Amino acid sequence: MRIGIDLGGTKIEGIALSETGDELFRHRIATPQGDYKATLQSIAELIKLIEIEVDEKGSIGICTPGSISPATGLLRNSNSVCMNDKAVLDDLQALVQRDVRIANDANCFALSEATDGVAKDDFVVFGVIIGTGTGAGIVIDKNVLLGANAIAGEWGHNALPWPEELELPGPACYCGKSGCIETWLSGPGLVRDHELHHNVIYDAPTLDAKARFGDEDAEETLQRYEDRMARSLAQVINILDPDVIVLGGGMGNIKRFYNNIPKLWGDYVFSDVVNTKLVAPQYGDSSGVRGAAWLWNR
Repeated sequence: MRIGIDLGGTKIEGIALSETGDELFRHRIATPQGDYKATLQSIAELIKLIEIEVDEKGSIGICTPGSISPATGLLRNSNSVCMNDKAVLDDLQALVQRDVRIANDANCFALSEATDGVAKDDFVVFGVIIGTGTGAGIVIDKNVLLGANAIAGEWGHNALPWPEELELPGPACYCGKSGCIETWLSGPGLVRDHELHHNVIYDAPTLDAKARFGDEDAEETLQRYEDRMARSLAQVINILDPDVIVLGGGMGNIKRFYNNIPKLWGDYVFSDVVNTKLVAPQYGDSSGVRGAAWLWNR
């Protein structure tokens, strides 16, 4: 049995998977707010509950925002700020008295879809999560590519490629740079772009709906977004050349992207043919917790 834990800002979700990936049990609890020790204790209690319910011990994988620094061994870049600069892996292993594997949410998302999801038959998978932020993970032959600096797939904090004059220098990003892909392609980035051009605020689902019903302003905004997404993913294809790109997060719910963006990215890919597929995830919001369980796949 494999146990996956998805540590979120408001909830902690646990799942038990059989050897073949069948769901055996799932449970969700609230995340203790701003309390590091209580959060670890809640994770340990959730693991214990899962093993009691299934009547079996399992391997433990944790999906968390942020990543473990290879320099310090401490968690960094988590939006659950009480977890930052803490020895999360060591402390958890001491608490549960066994080995634990940890990966960030984008890596778990990509691993889930590459293992038994929509990309299970593909060798190189680039999994993108676009919502309030923009992250990505890389899976090769069903193994997460971590990288020498533990930042493989940090796609959102590169500059928007082939920028037009009006896109320079680009919006300020929390990372300290300007014009990062995340500032353009995140949900808030789309909202900001529409407000800038049309002086009205609509969220992404509303813009999608208005465009489908013929609103020209919404259509123009989504077309700008699609071209920026095409440029950004073309850069990934030029470097990684993945078999498939899985688009998750809230922005992945806009169905037109899967048809429109591949029609555009060929103008930017350094090839006479683009065989890379752009697909929606099979497991959606469940990919994080499933991917955590699959961290023990190999």
